[in-house]
Amino acid sequence: MGRKRGFTLVEIMIVVAIIALLAAIAIPNLLQARRTANDVAAKATVRSLMIAAEVYSTAHSGQYPNTTTLLATYITSAPTYCPGPSLVQGFTYSCTLTVGGYNVTAAPSNLNVTGTTTYYGTTGGVLMPLT
Repeated sequence: MGRKRGFTLVEIMIVVAIIALLAAIAIPNLLQARRTANDVAAKATVRSLMIAAEVYSTAHSGQYPNTTTLLATYITSAPTYCPGPSLVQGFTYSCTLTVGGYNVTAAPSNLNVTGTTTYYGTTGGVLMPLT
């Protein structure tokens, strides 16, 4: 009767150790990529909401949209983010809309986990990172 061939316990342990090592290297990079993507998306969203408000103002004799419904005529995703607080992709968004101006804020819901920077946009198209 021939001997059955298979993997020894040591061989299986080596394979498990290699997989654990690869995971330890890959997971932090994956999390950093997610934070970066969330930051970029938040900045773009704030910028889009600001542009929509500025375009509305240009078309309405300098008056800004004072409701989400009016803002949504220029950016259909406005109800997703405004008036807020709304949690989207790791950021909490809030908007203040008045006839005289607006403020849009996107803050990471968990700083340095879901994002690294709070973005603040205000009347006149001024976008500032706050963190």
